[in-house]
Amino acid sequence: WDMSMDEDVALFLQEFNAPDIFMGVLAKSKCPRLREICVGILGNMACFQEICVSISSDKNLGPVLLHCLYDSDPPTLLETSRLLLTCLSQTEVASIWVERIREYPAIYDSICFIMSSSTNVDLLVKVGEVVDKLFDLDEKLMLEWIRNGAVQPLDLPQEDSEEQPVFKIVPCVLEAAKQVRSENPEGLDVYMHILQLLTTVDDGIQAIVQCPDTGKDTWNLLFDLVCHEFCQSDDPPIILQEQKTVLASVYSVLSAIYASRAEQEYLKIEEDLPLIDSLIRVLQNMEHCQKKPENSVDSNTEETKKSDLTQDDFHLKILKDISCEFLSNIFQVLTKETVAQGLKEGQLSKEKCSCAFQNLLPFYSPVIEDFLKILHEVDKTLADDLEKSFPSLKAQT
Repeated sequence: WDMSMDEDVALFLQEFNAPDIFMGVLAKSKCPRLREICVGILGNMACFQEICVSISSDKNLGPVLLHCLYDSDPPTLLETSRLLLTCLSQTEVASIWVERIREYPAIYDSICFIMSSSTNVDLLVKVGEVVDKLFDLDEKLMLEWIRNGAVQPLDLPQEDSEEQPVFKIVPCVLEAAKQVRSENPEGLDVYMHILQLLTTVDDGIQAIVQCPDTGKDTWNLLFDLVCHEFCQSDDPPIILQEQKTVLASVYSVLSAIYASRAEQEYLKIEEDLPLIDSLIRVLQNMEHCQKKPENSVDSNTEETKKSDLTQDDFHLKILKDISCEFLSNIFQVLTKETVAQGLKEGQLSKEKCSCAFQNLLPFYSPVIEDFLKILHEVDKTLADDLEKSFPSLKAQT
């Protein structure tokens, strides 16, 4: 198994038709460890492009491997998921696997069952990566999976519906996210990105908000993450570099739910201030992260880090855009009472308002102008100070 990670060994195995032998074992053997080893070796072999294309193009082997997703053995499921992810990551063959998965609707149920019931964090993370990759590759498949279980057959007797549970994608993703939350930050990042991908289509947003329990569970989990776990006041600002991708996903989903707040009873007005506090803290930390170090580094180090910096800047820009849009949406619904409370509790101090204005202007000028009108009624001195700091506002009012 370990030796198959070497390309020469992998090519040697392929030359002697090892994939066909493993296919025969998988088709006939019920021994969990033997099945795990066979899939594991194929997973290692698939890391090499030529072999991956060969395995993927085999019309007999493909269905046998997908059938391993119906297995009840977690190590075999883990190796099958790893193999699938490897193949889906190869652009030459990804579409072959997407089409195969579409041909087997039971795979949806198997994956949902794993996400909703497994306590094996490694397996949950790998299955999450497979789902994330599938949704990223094929919006049509994502829509099919969103619609699966959206309508429960009305003519099923009660006892039958209990035997055949109808899985809905969002509750399954949430359950897996809760399971990996404390043990695997990267896994949580994956599941938050799946939720973000779901919100890129209207059906996905509806799948989250239409059922009050699902919407409430999603909101509560994500609200708790941004207000009590990520980027807290006692964290060093640089923590943002570790959390930027997961924060972008979480804020994006919260923003999508927030946009439909009129229909959602679980969105409480008193939660606006903690969200403002969280968003402004992220923007403050972002300014700190983007400051260039005073001491210049030697040119070699500069060259090697250039691409990393560009990537960092790219992800930070995405986070900034999402944060600003969400913050502007919250600012639009602030009442006089909420602003007064924010001033009293510190979420809308002069420093924090300045940071918000700095980031929201000029794109969200009308929002800031409306906020200033309310602020004038609550704290005229602060409103005047802010207008002095941002002359463009005074010119427009």
